[in-house]
Amino acid sequence: MDTMSVDVATDRPAGSVAVARDSARHFLDGLVPSLASEVAEIVALVVSELVTNALRHGGGACTLDLTAYPDSIEVAAHDHNPHAPRMRTPDLDSGTGGFGWAMVNRLARATAVTRRASGGKTVTALLAR
Repeated sequence: MDTMSVDVATDRPAGSVAVARDSARHFLDGLVPSLASEVAEIVALVVSELVTNALRHGGGACTLDLTAYPDSIEVAAHDHNPHAPRMRTPDLDSGTGGFGWAMVNRLARATAVTRRASGGKTVTALLAR
């Protein structure tokens, strides 16, 4: 089992998401056996969505953890907001989002939201390796 953890802050939201995505790609590139490029791109997309949501709705900072198991990759975003993400109708007119959580749920084998004893929550997505 391989693991990686990255702290992400919202001082530069777009840059922070890019750092999280690049860190995830670096982690995935080091796995043996290597991942198919399509799988790595799906993991990077899920990382982007979970970190974006955590920064936007979770208090401005989060920690991203990735864990590689023999048959799956777990992506976990920890933030300070105790409220679970919710499905909503995507906003096609004013660009306020609504696509991410539904997309993560379609791409993942399983998702979970767990409240943390220290406050906040962890949103986890388990993806096929």
